[in-house]
Order: sequence, then structure tokens, then C-alpha cells
Amino acid sequence: MIDEEVSRSSIAITVRASKLTARGLAYVLGAAARQIRKAQWEGNAPHGKQSARKLMRHGGDTSGMELPGDPRLFDRVARRWGVDYAIRPVEKGKYLLLFKAKQADAITGCFSEYSQRVLNRGRDRRVPIREQLKRAQELVKRRPQRQREREKEVAAEDR
Repeated sequence: MIDEEVSRSSIAITVRASKLTARGLAYVLGAAARQIRKAQWEGNAPHGKQSARKLMRHGGDTSGMELPGDPRLFDRVARRWGVDYAIRPVEKGKYLLLFKAKQADAITGCFSEYSQRVLNRGRDRRVPIREQLKRAQELVKRRPQRQREREKEVAAEDR
């Protein structure tokens, strides 16, 4: 037990440099800290989008359903919901969504938001700028031209 504590608390770092400066040492220590955080994170199960193989390794049951529409749009929504999932292409334009059975409630909410976005997507499409310019030109052409009348003020008579 004592050996484990010593091995956990001691780290060996080797640096090959012609001149070791404070900035270089800070960079090396930062890189070592990132490696330690990465090693600790890998011990935990990954979250979010992942391969089907990684999802199956987590343990527990997995479920699947067909994903209609754009998988990138689903990625955006699923990131907000924090669900673990995998997307596999079945045919061209059709995908299979795999997820953990424990997260079925979160997937249901996520999928309802995704389907709402897919349904509203056709309405929310923005009109291209060139089309907006053409419409604006047509509106200007339809308006009657105003003629400005210039009147000279008689300033000399008033003085």
C-alpha cells in the first residue's frame, strides 16, 4: 500500500533541451499535467458521440433506432442533452442510432427536440442574399418615382 502511494505521487519527467529556461520548464510541466488529466479521463467511460464498439464496451444494454434526416443536426442536439450514442450508416441517407438503454429517457427528449428542429427546418431556411436583392430591386421599380421640386427662396426681398 505504501508503494502504491509513492508510485502515485512521484512522476519522472525527462527533458532534452540545449538551454532549459523557465518558459520551457513551464511548457513541459503543462504538457505533463495535460497527459495526467488525459490518463485520468480515459479511466472513466467516454461520453457523447463515439464508435459503436466503444459504446458496447461500456457494459449494460444498448438500444437502437432509425435516425431520419441529418446526423450532424442530431449531433448538435445530443451534445446539449449529454447522451452517449453512436451513429452507423445503414444505407445512403439512412442511419442507425445506437444508445445506452439506461439513457432512454434522455434520448427520448433529445429525439423529440431533434424531430422538432427537422420539421421546422424547411420553414426556417433563410432567403439567399441575391434573392433578397432581386426582390428589393423589383420593389424599387414598382414604386412611382418622386419628382423633387426645388424652389428658390427669395432671400433678398425679406432683408
